[in-house]
Amino acid sequence: PSAAVPCPQNDSWGKQYSHALFKAMSHMLCIGYGQQAPEGMTDVWLTMLSMIVGATCYAMFIGHATALIQSLDSSRRQYQEKYKQVEQYMSFHKLPGDTRQRIHEYYEHRYQGKMFDEENILGELSEPLKEEIINFNCRNLVANMPLFANADPNFVTAMLTKLRFEVFQPGDFIIREGTVGKKMYFIQHGVVSILTKGNKETKLSDGSYFGEICLLTRGRRTASVRADTYCRLYSLSVDNFNEVLEEYPMMRRAFETVAMDRLDRIGEERPLGPARLPVRLLPGAIG
Repeated sequence: PSAAVPCPQNDSWGKQYSHALFKAMSHMLCIGYGQQAPEGMTDVWLTMLSMIVGATCYAMFIGHATALIQSLDSSRRQYQEKYKQVEQYMSFHKLPGDTRQRIHEYYEHRYQGKMFDEENILGELSEPLKEEIINFNCRNLVANMPLFANADPNFVTAMLTKLRFEVFQPGDFIIREGTVGKKMYFIQHGVVSILTKGNKETKLSDGSYFGEICLLTRGRRTASVRADTYCRLYSLSVDNFNEVLEEYPMMRRAFETVAMDRLDRIGEERPLGPARLPVRLLPGAIG
């Protein structure tokens, strides 16, 4: 065979095949005809064939390597793809710059660069595995909240499985006065202010909860709640709230005790009528 390095015909088979392998690899890996142009039509066609095979193998290698790298951090890639859609959406609607910045900061704090279809993942697991994961993910919330720390573990698990994670930015009104209460909130991390008509401001932080009074009284919010910092909260809908408390009536009384105490403290400035009635019978409530 012809090659850049002389290859006498009387050389051993090992040397001849080594020279032939060198030439073939120079065609396939360098995607060219190597160090020496082909001689004769047979050599031309063999060189072109080896170049085509080499280009195909090279493309397959790059494709598999790219897929492998992407699969190593698919959650980050999913987040980046999602945020590209968000950027295109903001550009299409010509949203103002400050709104775009707030949306960007929300995504950064909410997803922290990774995105999972958590509901689908948990939905595919068995109930014991699902409960174990949820209890582990909410371990800090349970540890910081006396209501959960001293409660029946079955009640805690029933509550945690119905919570929905939410993030609020500084200045966001989580609850607005006058609206119908449909959720209560548990604070995993952050500080909120409860604002009443009497300009009395109460701070709540990690391990606290709010918004339960309206769920107990089925009334309208008589106070607003504002996020002072970035707040990572868990929300519980009124239907899930009542469903869990029907199974654990003692915990309903614990919620009512805290609600009565909060109503009494606010009542120092603004009378609310018969404050000693059961909370579920009061016509209005805060939070």
